[in-house]
Amino acid sequence: MTAMGGGLSFRATAITVLAFAMAMAYLEAGVVVYLQGALGAVVGDIFPLRPAIEAGNLVLIEVGREVATMVMIATIGAIAGRTGLERLAWAAVVFGAWDIGYYAWLRLFSGWPGSLATIDLLFLIPVPWVGPVWSPLLVSSALLGFGLAAATRLRAGRPVPVARREWMIALVGGLLVILSYTLDSGRLFDGRMPGAYPWPVFAAGMLLAVSAAVAALRHPAPPRPAR
Repeated sequence: MTAMGGGLSFRATAITVLAFAMAMAYLEAGVVVYLQGALGAVVGDIFPLRPAIEAGNLVLIEVGREVATMVMIATIGAIAGRTGLERLAWAAVVFGAWDIGYYAWLRLFSGWPGSLATIDLLFLIPVPWVGPVWSPLLVSSALLGFGLAAATRLRAGRPVPVARREWMIALVGGLLVILSYTLDSGRLFDGRMPGAYPWPVFAAGMLLAVSAAVAALRHPAPPRPAR
């Protein structure tokens, strides 16, 4: 398979990837509007969650939609990048731009979310993820920014050496962010409203992940071997 980046300049690749992400965000937001309508609810009227038996096959369809979204993001990353790390960087760009665009389109379509503090149902795999809108927007902004920075450097032929320690710190940070979203899953399964968002857990996770990304990007590129 020939990578998209193999035939396009970096700028053209970035524009193409971002255009795809915004189009995918439009489609995703439209599906959410339709799905909420099928459930007889207005956009944003999520909590308390309906029992799975009441929602029927819509729960399975929603989970399948989330899996399909991840596959599309990974596919574009694989097509746009030339190396494994560059593919990961482009996947981060797609995810970040898609998520930001998703909320922008939903706001345009329905007026929701009313504020950045609005609590949203973010994901269903393997348990419900919930958090205020500002939190996924921060995550997506970081993915978009660091993804573009890494892709720019890699496309210019300057490697980004990521130490094992930095991978581990980023992994722990990511797990803390996910934990902040899933701590309330038990309450949601019981049909209750979400509790207070554990933002200190989120902040700790973001601090670790961002510090690892900054450290990796600040490493000097190894010298090229002499010819």
